[in-house]
Amino acid sequence: MELHQLSAREAVARLNRREVSPIELVEAAAARIAAVEPAVNALPTLCLDRARDHAKRLMRGEGREMEGAPGWLGGLPVSIKDLTDVAGVRTTYGSPIFKDHVPARSHPVVQRIEARGGIVIGKSNTPEFGAGGSTFNEVFGRTRNPWNTSLTCGGSTGGGAVSLATGEVWLAQGTDHGGSLRRPGTYCSVVGLRPSPGRVTRGTVNNLFAPLSVQGPMARNIPDLALFLDTMAGWCPEDPLTYDAPAVSYSQAVAEARPPRRVAFTMDYNGVLPVDRETRAICTAALKHFEAMGCIVEEYAPDLAELTDAFLALRSQNFVVDRELQMQTHRDLLKPDIIWNTELGLNATPSRIAWADRERAAFYRRMVELFRRYDIFVTPSAGTPAFDVMLRNPTSIAGRKLENYMAGSMFNAAMTLAGSPAVAVPCGFDQYGRPVGLQIAAPSRRDEVALQAAALFEQATGLDRKLPIDPRPGVVPPDEA
Repeated sequence: MELHQLSAREAVARLNRREVSPIELVEAAAARIAAVEPAVNALPTLCLDRARDHAKRLMRGEGREMEGAPGWLGGLPVSIKDLTDVAGVRTTYGSPIFKDHVPARSHPVVQRIEARGGIVIGKSNTPEFGAGGSTFNEVFGRTRNPWNTSLTCGGSTGGGAVSLATGEVWLAQGTDHGGSLRRPGTYCSVVGLRPSPGRVTRGTVNNLFAPLSVQGPMARNIPDLALFLDTMAGWCPEDPLTYDAPAVSYSQAVAEARPPRRVAFTMDYNGVLPVDRETRAICTAALKHFEAMGCIVEEYAPDLAELTDAFLALRSQNFVVDRELQMQTHRDLLKPDIIWNTELGLNATPSRIAWADRERAAFYRRMVELFRRYDIFVTPSAGTPAFDVMLRNPTSIAGRKLENYMAGSMFNAAMTLAGSPAVAVPCGFDQYGRPVGLQIAAPSRRDEVALQAAALFEQATGLDRKLPIDPRPGVVPPDEA
């Protein structure tokens, strides 16, 4: 087995036993990147010399203060999303405004990853400022889905998902607001977790007191995902929402997983959200794995009411915080979706914002009632499989027109508003070979519950064993043409 085919846990175990060195893994990653990158454009910015220097320091015994702690990576190469600063490495946020930006200081989550033996090998591609369900920007262009390079990898942690699926790296850091760790995970048949707000530091953002955007991990399988969450988790003085890492590591919790007793599921929230016919069939069939574990599986959907409009209203306030000043100085360099989202926020009345907060609180209370009866809540992770890489977003799902670029993300956005940890896990492929996934959510701050259920589901399907893959050319399926 080649080194890039190892799981993250296998690679870390070999590092810890000194059977392989950090520099060998850096060179293995560099070789794999050279082989597959031209076809996918997942890691447009590399920092190989910086990675080699870090590897050599670890091999000299430097920077090993956290060795043995939960989440210790021991010299494992990882990718960092191009929204997140890495000291001395070009970080553009996918924006022409920052196309030559080189930060002097790393984001706190990067500092944490590097302190625990993670080696940053490159920056993964993202839509401009992370806004969008397809990964493209004016600085680096489009990132392509390795299962079919004519299709999108999703967004906004698209480059991270592709870097995992192709074996360029063993772990990928990303962010999530309306599904940015979950949708690309689904489209690329990897796993992505949106942690509970405060589980991972957001450090330098201006929305420090808002829980919508989070940092989190992606991996090729759930035990690797738990390992990377252990790397990231914990209190940070630069983020007021953070709290201490759990007494029992996520890796240990996953290793000791027991099936949930009761599982709630919905395929469309009682017809409110559109879902492609084949996606619905694949996700419904996947529930048999929970039944085989002895779980009670029941259809149950909390009322979404007007949550879609509430999400847009609250999301747009984040855009005002982040983009209002750039709208004044660089409007001509911002893509239309960002301008639309920011103006929506600028035009919102205080009454409208208050209404949205009341809608969010009401939905959270309905989710509390759900979790009093059920251990986990399962939905499709996306209403439609990967679409044409040349499109900004799907224009319709199951024959229903989508009104804006976020309209296809409400399965993910609903869990964002509920404050629930939610993990995307592969559950199959459609007739065109496009990956399909489930979203497994748990009560707020019970990230281990979602991970445990996802781990047992993954063991039952065995889909993680299909990775990594070589990029595959293909055509756009006729239903997306």
